[in-house]
Amino acid sequence: MTNGTSDAQLDRRSSLLSIAGFWAFYFLLNTLRWAIEGAPDQLGAMDRRAAVSLFGIGFTFILYLVLRRFERRPMRVLVTVAFLASVPVSIAYAMVNYAAFYIVRPSDSVLQEIAKNPMQHSGPWAAIADSAVTWYFFIAAWAVLHVALMYAARVRQAERTAARYRSEAQAAQLRALRYQINPHFLFNTLNSLSTLVLRGRTDEAERMIANLAAFFRASLTGDPTEDVPLSEELRMQQLYLDIEKVRFPDRLLARFEITPEAAGASVPGLILQPLVENAIKYGVSRSGHPVTVAIRAHGEADRLHLTVEDDGGACDEPAAAQASGHGVGLRNVCERLAARFAGTAECRYGARPGGGFRVDLVLPLRRI
Repeated sequence: MTNGTSDAQLDRRSSLLSIAGFWAFYFLLNTLRWAIEGAPDQLGAMDRRAAVSLFGIGFTFILYLVLRRFERRPMRVLVTVAFLASVPVSIAYAMVNYAAFYIVRPSDSVLQEIAKNPMQHSGPWAAIADSAVTWYFFIAAWAVLHVALMYAARVRQAERTAARYRSEAQAAQLRALRYQINPHFLFNTLNSLSTLVLRGRTDEAERMIANLAAFFRASLTGDPTEDVPLSEELRMQQLYLDIEKVRFPDRLLARFEITPEAAGASVPGLILQPLVENAIKYGVSRSGHPVTVAIRAHGEADRLHLTVEDDGGACDEPAAAQASGHGVGLRNVCERLAARFAGTAECRYGARPGGGFRVDLVLPLRRI
């Protein structure tokens, strides 16, 4: 409500300034013309001209109020109203102008001109009509200008509204994609906890619960639409890997290779977690020998390069599904990057020649 009110006040102020500027221009132009022509009684004429200009401001303000009543109508209606409403305003102004210069306080030069050329002054109504026609084009020009300003303001408001809707839609999409991660991860971890409890491995179950609590406390307190430092994202992945090491103490090895310029970069929160989870699911859990999950990051010009890869066995059917883009986690990451960076990020993935799987993310290098 506050923004809408301030916008309306700004538009009204601009309109009133345009009215005042229009009549100030008329006053100065005619005063200058009288001075150049050396017309007599210039001070007296200036007083009457100032009074007439004030009436003109009042009449134009009434025209402005009329146009305001139609400001949300189609443009053809607004333009038609502007031309039609300018007719009575022009007539009213011509009457006031005639009264000021020919009736209330006519100057000596005006009286002498009427006396010398009575045939050219066929009566007040003819003079008013002639003046009204002349002034109609000036007043209608202001009205059309005002309609153009109203239309421009309407377009700007529509653009702001569309931008706000786009921003809200993108934020909603990011939240939806981000929150798809947590239920999937929680389901897998609870299954692991159940297995540990059934096997009587209570100490390992307690460590897993503690790490799980720390992981979710950190992940759920952040805004899904905001970026986090890469160091925080890596801390989250370390917690996740510690949880999984309880399940695979002899098969899971983790390696972090982060360059100094990349450590301070910002990334979408939990953007690496589905990739690390896929490495565990398709690389570690299906392998009979130790598998290394490597997370690498380095900066290059204005781009941040992130890599998650494992050296598990040959790419089997589930991993092939990931490579073809049908994996939920991998598709989630690619969609988040597309929504967050509007096409300026890259998501590349595929099987490694020696076995395992690799995902490369390239996004703008930004710092918080």
